Amino acid sequence: MSEAVADAKSLVKSLRIFLAVSGIIALIAGIVMLVWPVKTAFVLTGIVAAYLIVAGVVYIGLGIFSAAKSGWARVGHIALGLLYIVAGVIAFTNIQTAALALALVTVIFIGVSWIFDGVVSLSLMGQDGSKTWTLLYALLSIVAGIAVISLGLAAVPFFWLFLGISLVVLGVMQIVRAITIAKDAKAVADAAGL
Repeated sequence: MSEAVADAKSLVKSLRIFLAVSGIIALIAGIVMLVWPVKTAFVLTGIVAAYLIVAGVVYIGLGIFSAAKSGWARVGHIALGLLYIVAGVIAFTNIQTAALALALVTVIFIGVSWIFDGVVSLSLMGQDGSKTWTLLYALLSIVAGIAVISLGLAAVPFFWLFLGISLVVLGVMQIVRAITIAKDAKAVADAAGL
């Protein structure tokens, strides 16, 4: 029984650490996004650009060193790798334009996904228990998607602000969860007589 208790305590401790660390990271990221929105966007774009370059090198390596792939697959990997590297270098050389392009693509993706979500909800309306709420959700989702796409780059500051505030709130909630989980675990152990 004591081994099971020790394992449970270890699990709770690991969970607390995970919640605390993820909460602190989310809180810091949210604060940084709210205090320095433009610089944070540039850093995020730099991370994406670095990823593209690393992925390009990996694809080129796969194309050159993979003996199991046929000739066209190897050429395709090398071509894709070169394309990734070129995109990453272009993003690094003009980080401001790349950040705007990344923001615009993200906003368009969100708008399109909201429209599709609304259409899917409409198609499932006959299967849901509450047709009124499903219809309301679907129409709101479609209208919001169209509005976001129509606004384009004008919607970016609102999404950035929302994301920053969300990260701060979620970070604080994770930290509180990390603090309270020990109390909850202790209450369960006391109730079980452990």
